Amino acid sequence: MGNDAERYRRFLDGDDNGLIEIIDEYHEGMSLYLNSIVNNMSLADDIVQDTFVKLAVKKPPFRGKCSFKTWLFTIARNCAIDHLRKYQKISDLSLDEYLCISDTADTEKEYFKEEQKQELYKAMKRLNPEYYQVLYLMYFEELDTSDIAKIMHKAKRQVSDLIFRARKSLKSELERKGFIYERY
Repeated sequence: MGNDAERYRRFLDGDDNGLIEIIDEYHEGMSLYLNSIVNNMSLADDIVQDTFVKLAVKKPPFRGKCSFKTWLFTIARNCAIDHLRKYQKISDLSLDEYLCISDTADTEKEYFKEEQKQELYKAMKRLNPEYYQVLYLMYFEELDTSDIAKIMHKAKRQVSDLIFRARKSLKSELERKGFIYERY
């Protein structure tokens, strides 16, 4: 993660390749995460672009109080919320209410792993949006509870409880679709 902060520092010092490397690294994952907030992949992609434009133009300082990824996803989430407030007139709803509404064997193993990820992603999309967000950040972006809490503007305890409920709901959803849960 320090590498990303270094890339951003290079960008701030005039090396545009630093920002390009950050965009390449985070664009796809950020789009999927923001889709859980705005429920529209095209709009999520637009907000990702807005996020990176904000970085390029305003050049906010990264102070290192959290990981670079957490900082970046927090900026993206805030851009999504700003967009929803501005264009979808949700001022009469609280934000929380709205967010709720190389060999063959390795190749084969990787294929099945990717297929499992896709099935997991599909099952997660059927969950409560807040459950989806917390599970996506945990499983796909590999963030810990404290980083997720910062991104979602919640206490660590709230995130832990949310993860527990989200996992339980995901397990029920997977079992409902015929997935057999096995712990290794």
